[in-house]
Amino acid sequence: MEKKKILEIKNMNISFCQYQKGMRQEELPVIRDLSLSVHEGEMVAVVGSSGSGKSLLAHGVMGILPYNASMGGEILYRGEPLTEKRIRKLRGKEIVMVPQSTSYLDPLMKVGTQICKGKKDPVRQKKLDGIFSRYSLAKEVQEQYPFELSGGMTRRVMISTAMIEDPRLVIADEPTPGLHQKAAKRAMEHFRELADMGAGVLIITHDLELALETADRVLVFYAGYTLEDAKAEDFCKEETLRHPYTKALWRAIPKNGFQYIDGVQPYVKDMPSGCPFAPRCSRCSEKCHGEIPYREVNGGYVRCVYDS
Repeated sequence: MEKKKILEIKNMNISFCQYQKGMRQEELPVIRDLSLSVHEGEMVAVVGSSGSGKSLLAHGVMGILPYNASMGGEILYRGEPLTEKRIRKLRGKEIVMVPQSTSYLDPLMKVGTQICKGKKDPVRQKKLDGIFSRYSLAKEVQEQYPFELSGGMTRRVMISTAMIEDPRLVIADEPTPGLHQKAAKRAMEHFRELADMGAGVLIITHDLELALETADRVLVFYAGYTLEDAKAEDFCKEETLRHPYTKALWRAIPKNGFQYIDGVQPYVKDMPSGCPFAPRCSRCSEKCHGEIPYREVNGGYVRCVYDS
């Protein structure tokens, strides 16, 4: 039986209003067309280079975009529109985010108090003790302030803030930077545990190799577009991947040769027509500069005019 969708995003677009030369306004479309879904008990990894729109995706879902940003498209949570009023009610309870920056922790509040949101009931305290035990954090850490913690400890504390609420949807924005390999793997395993407990988990990361060890599916972003939605097992070999950029990412993994391709992701003001990857693609043809459909191919989805 197919599991229920926890989160579904259809054609998300996000743009920023900037002033140029005095009072002249300009719209910068940073995210142009992102689509994805996350099911109950599923861990989905979003990968892509810096500037592809990964973190903006998380902020858009959580309703915490900057004041000069505007968002379009459709976001559904458990089958119903995730309106501004609804996300305010669910944020920090059913829907939680583990942010990229550790500066989200209040430097003037003890760790345990922050995680429990000031609540001191015995049931919550017992649950917190269990979470800390699972993440190899001493109980004494609850009485410490964020500045007293190491980078790895801070990351584990931030994951604990997600665990304390029994969330249905967890969004983690780059949860492993600064961690050594063993700690990074353990952090990803923590999110895998959340998915196995029934939550939908969306991991935003630049580390494709690490994501493949725990994720069920991988979404590849590039220049504000979803280029491919593939099962993790599709990355076992290059031939089962669909988009040329995804294949390039596969070849860039150290065990696959650590190869690279020339060129850079286009800046928002220099976006080519059609496929944003076309200027760097060896298979580029005239039809790549037209409208590129996002379609199902061999059990996954791809935005490309070629089948493989």
